[in-house]
Amino acid sequence: MMTRLAQLVLVTLVAVLGAAAPATAQGLAWIQAGPVGDGARPTDTYDREFIREWESNPPKGFATLSKNNIEPTKAAIKRYADIVAAGGWAAVPDVPMQAGGSYPAAPLLRARLAGSGDLRADDTSSTSFDFELEKAIKRFQASNGLTPTGIVDKRTIAALNVPADARLKQLKVNLGRLTELSSSLAKKYVMVNIPAAQIEAVENGQIVARYAGVVGKIDRQTPLLRSNITDLNFNPMWRVPPTVESEDLIPRGRQMQKKDQNVLRKFHIDAYDGSGKKVDPDNVDWNNVRPGMYSYSQQPGKENPLGFLKINFPNGHSVYMHDTPSDTIFGRNFRSASSGCIRVRNIEHLATWLVSDQGGWDGDRVAKMKESGERLDLRLKKPVQLNFVYVTAWATEDGVVQFRRDLYQRDGVGAVASAY
Repeated sequence: MMTRLAQLVLVTLVAVLGAAAPATAQGLAWIQAGPVGDGARPTDTYDREFIREWESNPPKGFATLSKNNIEPTKAAIKRYADIVAAGGWAAVPDVPMQAGGSYPAAPLLRARLAGSGDLRADDTSSTSFDFELEKAIKRFQASNGLTPTGIVDKRTIAALNVPADARLKQLKVNLGRLTELSSSLAKKYVMVNIPAAQIEAVENGQIVARYAGVVGKIDRQTPLLRSNITDLNFNPMWRVPPTVESEDLIPRGRQMQKKDQNVLRKFHIDAYDGSGKKVDPDNVDWNNVRPGMYSYSQQPGKENPLGFLKINFPNGHSVYMHDTPSDTIFGRNFRSASSGCIRVRNIEHLATWLVSDQGGWDGDRVAKMKESGERLDLRLKKPVQLNFVYVTAWATEDGVVQFRRDLYQRDGVGAVASAY
């Protein structure tokens, strides 16, 4: 029997019905979704299990960089230009709302959703937060990179209140990005969309799988790049990168030293001097340590931040993709938490796909590498194209317009599109 969690995920996935879409949202996908909770209204709390499942296992959908998205994005630009010309939409008050209640702000919410085509515009005057309004909120959340809970919270309100002219500018900026990026794609490639914090494995234009990821913090941004995945390190040693050394390890070492604790011993990190000689942890005075004085590494194991796999590709930024010993962060909606590298959930699944042309490798062998802890460096016979991209607005073949937060504020619209 299907579990309640599986049912929740199933009913909330986007289904394209196509019929009866209003003229302002021709071809828009309509989510056929039941209530987030057990059916009782009002829903008192978020279903945390559902949120974790949705964020950790994003649905496949359409490939972001597909050439088939160019014309839909141009159509979206025309539609949003019409919305802007008509005056855009009014702001939604910062008032939490959820199914089962009655709210004075509900008519404004209805008008906002009707304006973007997420709600059929038959009646925008009702103060009731009914099932149709809940479905419309879920549609909006899913197409704006938010978990489709159906509950109007602060993040949802912030996304709703991004002005129409800002969204129009994002669509125009991203059309250029899509046009350039989609023109030179390999038949088999991996794409990391930084604002979405998601990874796509694509083959012959179709998504094989989409993975939740963790991307760089605002002050340690993941770079844009195009490269080729060349090799995999199973159960790798972690060599502490310069940014982590200067901004994390050394400050932590000084803090712990004040408490008579040793950061190297606690986290099983080895320090080496300029000649490559291992340094006694007790002889390191963190008050006098400066970046570059030592090099640091951590042996494979449960505490190694790379987990059991590191994916390598030539680049000038010292970044890579990797596993992680803790996957709790993948259940969050906002996943900008790394020092620039990309953490990948279910990376063993991605690895299996990467080595599918290798010969002698399959999912079972990848799983055994994880279980055994054996160190192995595997060079791919056929490198796989890799794209780190920054795409915040696009439309797909089904006519759905997608937006993601402008994480690093590169769209030229200020902070308004990054505030959720």
